[in-house]
Amino acid sequence: MDTEGPRKVHVAQDATTGEEISGTTIPPSTPDKEKRNAFTELLSPSKNPPSEPTRSTVTRHDPTALTTFAGRAGLGAYIHAPQSFPSSRVISFDESFVTINDLYPKSSIHTLLLPRDPTKQLLHPFEALQDPEFLSTIQEEVRKLRVLVAKELQRRFGKYSTKEGSREAAMEKALEEGKEINEASLPQGRDWSKDVISGVHTHPSMSHVHVHVLSVDRHGECMRHRKHYNSFATDFLVDVGEFPLSEEEIIRRKKGGWLDRDLVCWRCGRNYKNKFKALKHHLEEEFEEWKKE
Repeated sequence: MDTEGPRKVHVAQDATTGEEISGTTIPPSTPDKEKRNAFTELLSPSKNPPSEPTRSTVTRHDPTALTTFAGRAGLGAYIHAPQSFPSSRVISFDESFVTINDLYPKSSIHTLLLPRDPTKQLLHPFEALQDPEFLSTIQEEVRKLRVLVAKELQRRFGKYSTKEGSREAAMEKALEEGKEINEASLPQGRDWSKDVISGVHTHPSMSHVHVHVLSVDRHGECMRHRKHYNSFATDFLVDVGEFPLSEEEIIRRKKGGWLDRDLVCWRCGRNYKNKFKALKHHLEEEFEEWKKE
């Protein structure tokens, strides 16, 4: 019998499991020297994400300064020394932002945008994003990252898509006939941007401000619990486009209970109540159908 036990309502809910929070981000001992190109190795996932993170420390360039990025402060390691990580983890970085692949992906593509502004990075996202200038910058960076995620979706799954197949077939036919390809006359193809979601969590599990930008499928290898799913399938996730939030909306979002809601399939709307295993099996089927669209 698949049951999640009695429901509980919490004022502040956490979408991350204890084993994920308890760990520390560990950068390689030797910095990665390769050129970081988000288009050549856009979002290459780690083949074997750790099931249980371990404790470690990160040393600053000043050998006398030691900073520990443990538990909820784990994202600080990427902000502090992004150059220390391989491109399979850190996608890109500059003075203002670091973009990474989530260590515990909840969708087939799951990235995080980490702002490096020291005056904002440790605030609750609701507070940080009330600043108009900071919000505008975040929204623009999220827009760009959404484009990259959409391109990676097309690269990975385009060969399965019916809409993409029709477009490719029309292009190949035109080439075979020696005709000039007229974009306007081609089938539209699939709009992968519609398969990308993004936002911040109402009650973030990590200390540093981070924005999730991920594919809509919720088919990540680390989607293991009811609260994992509901953290990306309910109003627990707040799109940055909705900011600045009114006081009433902030209260509504923070009231709690989002993670305890019924499990509803993101694609077909079927309600699985509290039966996560049944939903998980269903999501496998939906994933295959979604790729074919």
